[in-house]
Amino acid sequence: MTGVPAFGADNSNNLMLDEIVVRGEKESPREESLTIREVRESPARDIGEALKAVEGVSIVHKGAIANDVVIRGFQKDNINVFLDGERIHGACPSRMDPPSFHYDFAEVEQIKVIKGPYDLANPGGLGGVVEARSKKPKKGFDADISATGGSYDSVNASAVGSYGGEKFDGLLGYAYKFSRVPTSGDGKLITDIYPATSKNRYRDTDMDSAAYSINSAWTRLGFNPNENSRMEVGYSLQEALHVLYPYLLMDGTADTTNRVNWSYTAARISPLLKEIRLQGYWNHITHLMSDKYRVSSLGLPQDYSMQTNADTMVYGAKINGTLAVGPGDLRTGIDYYNRNWNATNVRKMYMNYLPVRMIPDVSIDNLGLFGEYTVPLGERVKLTAGVRGDLAWAEADASNVYVTPQNDSTDFRTVNANVQLTYTPLKGVETYVGFGRGSRTPDPQELYIDLPAIVMPGVLNPGQRGNADLKVTVNHQVDLGLKYHTETFFITGSFFYSDLSDYVNYYQASPTLKSYRNVDATMWGYEVGSQVVLPRDFFLKGSLSYTWGDNDDTHAPLSEIPPLRGTIGVRYDNNAFFAEVAENLSSRQERVDLNLKEQPTAGYATTDLKGGFRFKALSVFAGVNNLLDKQYYNYLSYQRDPFASGAKVPENGRNYYITAQYTF
Repeated sequence: MTGVPAFGADNSNNLMLDEIVVRGEKESPREESLTIREVRESPARDIGEALKAVEGVSIVHKGAIANDVVIRGFQKDNINVFLDGERIHGACPSRMDPPSFHYDFAEVEQIKVIKGPYDLANPGGLGGVVEARSKKPKKGFDADISATGGSYDSVNASAVGSYGGEKFDGLLGYAYKFSRVPTSGDGKLITDIYPATSKNRYRDTDMDSAAYSINSAWTRLGFNPNENSRMEVGYSLQEALHVLYPYLLMDGTADTTNRVNWSYTAARISPLLKEIRLQGYWNHITHLMSDKYRVSSLGLPQDYSMQTNADTMVYGAKINGTLAVGPGDLRTGIDYYNRNWNATNVRKMYMNYLPVRMIPDVSIDNLGLFGEYTVPLGERVKLTAGVRGDLAWAEADASNVYVTPQNDSTDFRTVNANVQLTYTPLKGVETYVGFGRGSRTPDPQELYIDLPAIVMPGVLNPGQRGNADLKVTVNHQVDLGLKYHTETFFITGSFFYSDLSDYVNYYQASPTLKSYRNVDATMWGYEVGSQVVLPRDFFLKGSLSYTWGDNDDTHAPLSEIPPLRGTIGVRYDNNAFFAEVAENLSSRQERVDLNLKEQPTAGYATTDLKGGFRFKALSVFAGVNNLLDKQYYNYLSYQRDPFASGAKVPENGRNYYITAQYTF
């Protein structure tokens, strides 16, 4: 990760230097953070793409936007994604709309990534957590306008205004994103990946159409009853139209998200009760996808040959508190959430558009409580230990009468715990060891998805069948970390080993059916990151990350595990101007899951350039990614079902961008 220069400041306040100190003193070796200022330097189109800058984080790339976050090979519901503690889940069974898709950059101030099963305040997240924090109003009137333009007629514009008083404050924001279809290094559109004989190919009128068009608006109101308490309520609306996903057999035609989040925090209540926080939230997503932009839809009575109408709703509440107990602090709380998911699929080839309840109105309720105690063991040692228990119950409220009935309800009980020890033997040196037990219940799709196969002459689309007998996945993990920093140097290294029991594994059950099963699995890996101050305002940065995953039952590689990846870059930064060149490196991935017909992916190296300056209230950033116009593929980009096309989506070729931001 790189910091954004504090333009106009003197060298003593250089944020590149401050970042070294912050990462050295305030971040655990299992944590990373990314600020919105770092995001603005890049051409990233969503939070998932921006988080590639974090060691150990990868993405699943399905098109020009909506990249899905992967932490150390853990993905989907194996990781949690929150904004201000609000849980959100996408509606698309193929994860066209992963959770991070539903937050806009301009809404967020900072994103923290916790690696491993060390978040006891929330259920799930056995592989890690992405926690985004929203912008807060400053004192008085404040506003900023930002606009990014670049290759493929892309636009990313936002305006945020706020007012902060002693008692009341408010914030209002709007953002718009648009892009035409990108081209890859071979000069072809990323939609032009199908042979001329394929019905999955895009129609001529849509091959070079809009890749996405997204509008977002949000507001937040705050009230401070006194200096030790605060109440906030926020609302957000997002509408995404015409989002193309060449990775899949269908595209997003309409996606609407409504989010509401309320919280109340009181601090310094008594010598015992240091803080208490109450929170309630609700969000609802409707998602419509079809193949209306593909050749497969031509000449039919409907304007599509297949379509899925999906919606999901999540609501929940939390009560958390921090108590001064003995020499340490005890964090404790109780929380509840309900997740409902419903998706109906229709296909011309399946009984002439007969509706299929592929996600049959499934509800999952979860009630949990936790306690976590942090205590100093002398001046150089800090111990954190905690435990969490959850009760969850899942129920399918609809069924397909023409397929095999399934058990329509099941209950789960889970216990999570961890012990973390931090030792500082010398000034600037910190060591870390963590032992964690994390778990998650199977999600509605893994339990109850029901999509019949299409078997016709020349056509074979395997069916999808959930497994209502799935068990809870449990991750026993050990983490080791070492960090060293001075005022001009920073390096961190971490290693993890995960022993996974009843890991939910997607597999080809038969030539006509794909399903889910529990397997035992092993994952391990490491990350290294460093920044060095060089003479004459130059800075050197580098990172390296690797994950290994094995299915212990079949003695074969786990699917969708990222390969060895790294970056190295040099930056000049004198606080008034910066310029940077970075090389992105990825090795070949040959460890593939043959059961899912994964294929090896070649390694690559790409070069990025960027620079920027600020004059008074105006900031300008510009750059070019993939300078040499390489044709390459991200390994995690072609095989996720249902509705995977099996075609690899290439990454963007040479692309330019420029961002201007004005602060009032």
